[in-house]
Amino acid sequence: MKHYEKELPAGYKEEFVVDATDKKLAVTLNLVGGIIMAVLIAAAYFLIRPTGLEENLSSPRTLILFVSMFAYMILHELVHGAAYKLLTGQKLTFGLTLSVAYCGVPDIFVYRKASLISLLAPFCVFTVVLGAALAMFSNPWDKMYTAILLAIHIGGCVGDLYDTWLYLTRFTDSRTLMQDTGPKQTFYVPEDAKC
Repeated sequence: MKHYEKELPAGYKEEFVVDATDKKLAVTLNLVGGIIMAVLIAAAYFLIRPTGLEENLSSPRTLILFVSMFAYMILHELVHGAAYKLLTGQKLTFGLTLSVAYCGVPDIFVYRKASLISLLAPFCVFTVVLGAALAMFSNPWDKMYTAILLAIHIGGCVGDLYDTWLYLTRFTDSRTLMQDTGPKQTFYVPEDAKC
């Protein structure tokens, strides 16, 4: 199955753009992500009920949490990149703006199925990894810090999940193409497609 086009085929039109550098969208996505994180962290705290906050804030666990948060952001984008690379073999671009860290394949147009796989790869991988770690730990603070990472992961996937939602509700035609520059995804559909 063909996963991408080097050029936009004839008979396609630009239908929709998701630009994470757009201030209004960036604020909206970050606000939604922040709310998701806060709700999940509060729920985890209520369910786990760790004690001794002051001792744990000065423990190595806190440093490990901050290093893990930074490492997660890099790994999240690398998983997007690995999926894109496996499916297209094309040149990747990585970067960081004030509103988003990103990975893209700006020189091609990717079909819907390959786009969905690349969009959801980090969500699937890290939900399983962090969920398993959460189940494995017995120490309440190890559990709590893992739950914080899981909440950051899920909240941080809000842009990927938004694009996925667009694919599931609006761009259901398998011929849909997306150009992903990283912070900006442009959806193209055949002129005869119903959106």
